[in-house]
Amino acid sequence: MDTTLEPILPGIYLWTDTCNVYVVKEGDSSILVDLGDGSVLDALSGVGISAVEWVLLTHHHREQCGGVGRLRARFPDAGIAAPEAERSLLEDPASFRKMRRTLGDKFSVYGSSYVRPPVDPIAPDRTFSDMDEFTWRSRRFVCVRTGGNSPGSMSYLLMRDGGFRAFSGDVMLDGGRMHTWYDSEWDYGFGSGIVALYNSAVLLSSYQPEVLLPSHGPIIEEPAGQLSEYRRKLETLHRRLTRGYQQGTFGYGDQDPVSSPTGIPHLFRVSEHLFKFKGPDFWPNFHLLLSDSGRALVVDCGLFDEAFLSRTLEAMRAEYGIEGIDAVVITHMHGDHCLNVPFLKETYGAEVWTLDRVAGPIEHPDRYDYAAQICAYGSGIESIAIDRTFRDGETVRWHEYELRFDWMPGQTPFALCLSGRIDSRLAAFTGDNIFGSSSDPGQDGHEGVIAHNGGALEEGYLYAAAYLAELAPDLILGGHSWVIPEPGGMIARFGTAARALRAAYEDLSDEPDYRYLFDPYWVRAEPYRLDLDLSIPSRFELVVRNYLDRDAEHRISVHVSGGLHVEPAVFGVPVPPGGTARVPLEISAAAGAAPGIRIVAFDVSRDGKRYGELFDMIVNVRDDVRRA
Repeated sequence: MDTTLEPILPGIYLWTDTCNVYVVKEGDSSILVDLGDGSVLDALSGVGISAVEWVLLTHHHREQCGGVGRLRARFPDAGIAAPEAERSLLEDPASFRKMRRTLGDKFSVYGSSYVRPPVDPIAPDRTFSDMDEFTWRSRRFVCVRTGGNSPGSMSYLLMRDGGFRAFSGDVMLDGGRMHTWYDSEWDYGFGSGIVALYNSAVLLSSYQPEVLLPSHGPIIEEPAGQLSEYRRKLETLHRRLTRGYQQGTFGYGDQDPVSSPTGIPHLFRVSEHLFKFKGPDFWPNFHLLLSDSGRALVVDCGLFDEAFLSRTLEAMRAEYGIEGIDAVVITHMHGDHCLNVPFLKETYGAEVWTLDRVAGPIEHPDRYDYAAQICAYGSGIESIAIDRTFRDGETVRWHEYELRFDWMPGQTPFALCLSGRIDSRLAAFTGDNIFGSSSDPGQDGHEGVIAHNGGALEEGYLYAAAYLAELAPDLILGGHSWVIPEPGGMIARFGTAARALRAAYEDLSDEPDYRYLFDPYWVRAEPYRLDLDLSIPSRFELVVRNYLDRDAEHRISVHVSGGLHVEPAVFGVPVPPGGTARVPLEISAAAGAAPGIRIVAFDVSRDGKRYGELFDMIVNVRDDVRRA
């Protein structure tokens, strides 16, 4: 291994492992901006450095601070400074990895965390608030909060002859590129992380830095033009990813221009055999198809007061002769589409149907780390057993109807479209993929773009647009009570918008395929959450995806602590073009391991490029003997 520091500016050296580590030298002492895996410490003596006095962390990500243990062993008197806004992420990392998550968990997208805390706690010796200053020997730094890639990230602006050199973390990479998108996904499709990045770029620009020293990639000479172009790209991305229909303004009027009221309060009739609900500010997930036999099929059931639902169904029994509910079809994995499914199953004997590719996160949510899974809704429903699964393209004859189950990803890849001819129209039940007014040419219909739903656009809106264009339905029945007639024009606009969105991501990506920027799961553990008894080793799999059109060799090192052991701890993973590989691993806890939650992190390299510990899983160590 080359242990030579690269001189980049007078008195400043560069070292690169899991991130760029900048060494600021004065005499035989130094401060480091970020630490990486700590291997920089072996190179210091080569440039006459015998002491590290401070490490300034730009943000909490594991790539920045993995070498703290080595630092403490080599230079026990070195201080660690970090942004005050990220102190808790460093000091109490396990609190941001929960076995029982909720929609409102801090720093999460409906229960799926977007922060990347260290495996072991780090206690900063000093923290900086916005607009603090830091002086080290003859060097003065201005501390500026530049969140976006991380919530409380900070840039350190080294003053020099009236100007600034900016250690800028992951605000921007060379070429006006973004380090990762998924780290900036802070909400459910409203782009607040992108806005934060944009504003951070504006703030950095205002200091007119002569150079940007980013956490990843080459240093950025004459950054003014790149920061301006970066802001343009971020504006474009924000415009493309936010919803393509009216929401929070006039969207209520577009929800359903088709259905008619019935004699049952809040029950509306879409056509002779097809029913839904409508009411003030009422957005449940429910459509009901009634057979001439009196049997019913429900598509999705969630966000209901069950007493109201029961009263309405009993009224339909008297008014329309409903004799029972045969099944409820779940269109996708999100909990708000199936919260009331157990009620239908228990009260009316309904079976639960879905596509085989949708069943996993519903039946076994702890195997995954996605947003809005049913276990995060606090209803007491941890999972739902599926009675019947269908293959992609499979049809079922249900009384007088022939219905087809197709894989139709969009908002999430764990989704289906149920289609069939109902009352002389080809109807498509599409879940949460497309909303809006089909008569308004200014609306493209796409729903929020959520990386933490799993998959990228090829397994999302790009696929959905092509699928719907080929299906050419006469009527779309979307989630949350939407009914969209004559959707052909909107479907075409939907496809155009999806392609433009991909172009916006590609414009910002520093990767050979933008999906590495987009997908927080291109390496993932299954199960993601694992209960581990002291006396019994457990197995899990690491799933590795290759988005390239060539073979890719991955090297993965597993980082554990607190008495855990993983075998193998280091391994290679060849993955074919566009393919996936699964690696079985075994994890165990030493006899003296303390009970509690551990973070297990995976340090990933692909074709020699090291990414660091981008991915993790949660292990809950249990001492059954002590608990007994």
